[in-house]
Amino acid sequence: MSTATQQNAGARAPIGDLTAPGAILLVSCYELGHQPLNLAFPLAYLTQAGYSPVAVDTAVEPLDDAAIAAARVVAISVPMHTALRLGTQVARRVRQINPDAVIGFYGLYAWLNADYLLREHGDFVIGGEYERPLLDFVRALAAGSDEPVEGVSTRDYRVPPSLARIDFPMPERASLPSMKRYAHLMIDGTAIPAGYTETTRGCHHTCLHCPVVPIYRGRFFAIPREVVLEDIRRQVRQGAGHITFGDPDFLNGPTHALRICRAMHAEFPHVTFDMTTRIEHILKHRDLIPEFAQLGCVFVVSAVESVSETVLDRIDKGHTKADVIEALRILESAGIAMRPSLLPFTPWTTMEDYLELLRFVEEYDLIDNIDPVHFSIRLLVPPGSALLDRPETKEWLGPLDEAAFTYTWRSPDPRLDALQQEVARIAEAGEAAGQDYEETFAQIKAAAYTAAGLEVPPPVRRDTGVRRRPPRLSESWFC
Repeated sequence: MSTATQQNAGARAPIGDLTAPGAILLVSCYELGHQPLNLAFPLAYLTQAGYSPVAVDTAVEPLDDAAIAAARVVAISVPMHTALRLGTQVARRVRQINPDAVIGFYGLYAWLNADYLLREHGDFVIGGEYERPLLDFVRALAAGSDEPVEGVSTRDYRVPPSLARIDFPMPERASLPSMKRYAHLMIDGTAIPAGYTETTRGCHHTCLHCPVVPIYRGRFFAIPREVVLEDIRRQVRQGAGHITFGDPDFLNGPTHALRICRAMHAEFPHVTFDMTTRIEHILKHRDLIPEFAQLGCVFVVSAVESVSETVLDRIDKGHTKADVIEALRILESAGIAMRPSLLPFTPWTTMEDYLELLRFVEEYDLIDNIDPVHFSIRLLVPPGSALLDRPETKEWLGPLDEAAFTYTWRSPDPRLDALQQEVARIAEAGEAAGQDYEETFAQIKAAAYTAAGLEVPPPVRRDTGVRRRPPRLSESWFC
């Protein structure tokens, strides 16, 4: 039994001085191709308190054995499903090299999967606003206290995520890898280093399939404008010519967002940006969209998910197919590209729904706007998902696959389960080969119509003249 396990089994022995350089190791494994803000904020919080944490982003740099061996506390950032799968591999490696280290996970998927993570991989998990709980837990470890810490769950006790508003420090990016090693904006044949920041935490909305909802339950917090702007300023000095605003929904606080964009444009008129927002917010704030375009917005990520009214209703998405069409028109009129995110495979999806989605993408000339992997996305139902609160869920829900971090389910139409696997294979192969999106889409379309037992129809595209690929980031989107 490791020292960490012994500590959780009874009174915790003081872990000793954690202020030494590298005694606290923060690890990120995957954050959508951007320099991890989920490292930069806790780095700043811990450093201000007198600690000397080391941060490693395994997406772009190696995590060496020496750093693991020197660590007494290892905290792994897991804001999404892919990050958690990679994070558990890091945890296993840490346990092998340094069995006495106290290992934890923080982020949305940490708290959702707390039972499994604490049993199999770690000693603590933190959800919600994680900076203050992490600092308090480090202090408790140093003092040998075994009292519960707000926002931190261990094997001995479970506590809800902390939603107490924190005093946001300036993100500490100086020790992180250069942003030139991360995603670039691809626009007009040019690659521009892309920075990343957030203006809010949480989300006002409660879409049933979203992992933000079980943690924040409709709440969101604004990050102070001066913190966001100084973070942007520092990234621009390091070479960023584009900023991704990675809020779950940038227009949860439209006035806050607009003020930040105005200030950024006034200081850096050459810097462009992208944002993520709901279809209904594009419609509600349509009068703001032209100004966002003038301020440098080149594309908007929006969770279209599906064009099936049944699917949209079952996940309580808050928009219709007609709304998507209108949102496309609003953005196109302003000269902003939409980059839809999709959820094409759900327990309610029919084969006709999938074919309708492909027809929609062709009809509205969106092939180049969608990373092919999106056509393969399958609904994840993590522990704690709001979908579990719906009584009708028991009609399709299977057992929890803890190691995969999701409840299982099967489509009523077995052809769709097989098609999902084939589309995933096509998308992955196309990505690996650097294949043109149109070619990958054609293969996906052929697979879908073949699965449906139908003849593959010819391509349908609007006559827009010369093909002009819309702005995008060089990192394909994975959840």
